[in-house]
Amino acid sequence: MQARAADDLKRMMTDGLVEAGLTYAGAAAFATPRRLTLAVEGMTDASPTLREERKGPRVDAPEKAIEGFCRGAGVSRDALEIRDEKKGQVYFATVTTPGRPAAEIVAEVLERTIRNFPWPKSMRWGAGSLRWVRPLHRVLCILTDEAGEASVVPLEVDGIRAGDETEGHRFMAPGAFAVSEFDDYAAKLKRAKVVLDPAERMDAIRQEARNLAFASGMELVEDEGLLREVAGLVEWPVPLMGRIDDEFLDLPPEVLITSMKEHQKFFSVKNPKTGRVERFVTVANRETADEGATILAGNQKVLSARLSDAKFFWENDLRVAKEGGEAWLASLADVTFHRKLGSQAERVERIAALARELAPVVGADADLAEQAARWAKADLSSEMVYEFPELQGLMGRYYAQAAGLPDAVAAAAEEHYSPLGPGDGVPSAPVSVAVALADKLDMLTGFWAIDEKPTGSKDPFALRRAALGVIRLVVENNLTLALFPAIDLGLTANKFKRPVKGDPDDYAGLDVDLNLLHFFHDRLKVHLRDRGIRHDVIDACIAMEGSDDLALVVKRAEALSDFLKTDDGENLLQGFKRANNILTQAEEKDGVEYSFGADPKFAETNEERALFDALDKAEPEIAKALGSEDFAGAMGALAGLRAPIDAFFEAVQVNTDKEVVRRNRLNLLSRIRGLCLSVADLSRVEG
Repeated sequence: MQARAADDLKRMMTDGLVEAGLTYAGAAAFATPRRLTLAVEGMTDASPTLREERKGPRVDAPEKAIEGFCRGAGVSRDALEIRDEKKGQVYFATVTTPGRPAAEIVAEVLERTIRNFPWPKSMRWGAGSLRWVRPLHRVLCILTDEAGEASVVPLEVDGIRAGDETEGHRFMAPGAFAVSEFDDYAAKLKRAKVVLDPAERMDAIRQEARNLAFASGMELVEDEGLLREVAGLVEWPVPLMGRIDDEFLDLPPEVLITSMKEHQKFFSVKNPKTGRVERFVTVANRETADEGATILAGNQKVLSARLSDAKFFWENDLRVAKEGGEAWLASLADVTFHRKLGSQAERVERIAALARELAPVVGADADLAEQAARWAKADLSSEMVYEFPELQGLMGRYYAQAAGLPDAVAAAAEEHYSPLGPGDGVPSAPVSVAVALADKLDMLTGFWAIDEKPTGSKDPFALRRAALGVIRLVVENNLTLALFPAIDLGLTANKFKRPVKGDPDDYAGLDVDLNLLHFFHDRLKVHLRDRGIRHDVIDACIAMEGSDDLALVVKRAEALSDFLKTDDGENLLQGFKRANNILTQAEEKDGVEYSFGADPKFAETNEERALFDALDKAEPEIAKALGSEDFAGAMGALAGLRAPIDAFFEAVQVNTDKEVVRRNRLNLLSRIRGLCLSVADLSRVEG
């Protein structure tokens, strides 16, 4: 809320000042737990006087219309000017809006900003009408001119009068003090134990925490999100290092890290030699005479209570895991996944069936893939994951190891959720890939079959993320996975027949296969655009046969994108478009399709004969390259056609008066078009 509030204050104030006619050189906003600050530099001292010319009614217009125009413009009848227009004489008025001093504008804009501030949560207190995130105690608002003279902006909001005073740290430097300008304000705040800039507080916490860890031979576990949060909780950060009791050191490090972060806002410190988390760093908001000893003692006492809970969960879960986890698997039957898609236990059965079918495609052992799928969701019933949902998967790995399950099963329990986002890693172990694909395909086919697709910005079941996950799993592992059969497998596992249009039981008559494939293609376009491949290039490859093989589409798109960046590629594209346009117009005009019958014996020019020879040479090369999915090789063979095609169009008139020669040349153009379209649908490429 602090970062957003600082941005909102800056936006609302600067927008309001500019709208009122003031300009400025720069603005910066800052936030601490107790104050919200905006500094504006280089602001003009007044808004300019504005003169606006307004056109009014004709001179012979009704009197009421003329009087209304005068009232609206704020001028008298005598001030109107008469001008000749095409349709007769017309009244004009010059409206002068005098400038206003900056203090008046700032007061007006600031009061409006305070009263309409968009806090996500706010409260009303006292007898006033003002709503604020917490009771507002003081407003400091001053203008400083070029000579350094400061003046308080006259402003009062619900009894709070603006002044030139602020307060320092609540405990270490209580009491008010006056300031004259921003640098004076920031300097005096720092002397009063307040670091105004959140970035400076973050840097101070990070550096001191690292120093404390280094001095003890330890290593800080970096966490930027926690760092931002803690920096927003203190005005004068004082990092302190404490020890974790020995009885908790055998807990998994992720459990210690998560528990301390979620409950205490502590940074974890690990032993680089063992990887164990052995200490923590807490950030106090004040310096103390005992150098934080009392604060640390209190924090360690609360931490021990929290970690005792975690230890209890861990030990109970280990007992269940060593018994085979049957209790967890059975309890999944009582957990609803979705009212139309059944329980988590039913979902596990579907994922297991899918993983077994997908295993050969990804090179995994089918039995191991099925076993991993049946275990993958077991930790959802564990006490540790109930307390810390973000540990799902990770705890599944620990519990699988405790249960003596194969390493591939344990790894799949953790990795099958991945990738969770664009920056998340993609599993490469075959069993993990099989379960991850099965998990995501079950989600997608199930929700498509019941017509619960994402709409607009709404995606409550993260189906876009699931589709992108399938794409990355396939592409980054270079898998040959045809989506149509995979979707059918998902529908079969979900016990849904493929819908038939017109069938009242077909879930709104959706063609799930094609509909879901289009969704994958949309996600693929986003994925490839982020890698610098143009949308029209992607469309040209998606239009080809086999577009349900995502890895194939990506290979083709990458090769085509690289090819079109070359001179040969760009010129060949123009040659294709020229051939396609001439051929399309001729076919429409003649009512026939010129798709075969080109014969070199009817060639009249050397350029025609050279093109025949080039096509005869390129066709088998391109066919061979496409057969082995060597799209770069196919593009290279196409590049060899650039020169003979250019020469052909330079020297030959296609639509000649000789009908036999004309038809032969049109059929020759058809060979060019067909050969180019065998590589990619170049008609969809712009340029």
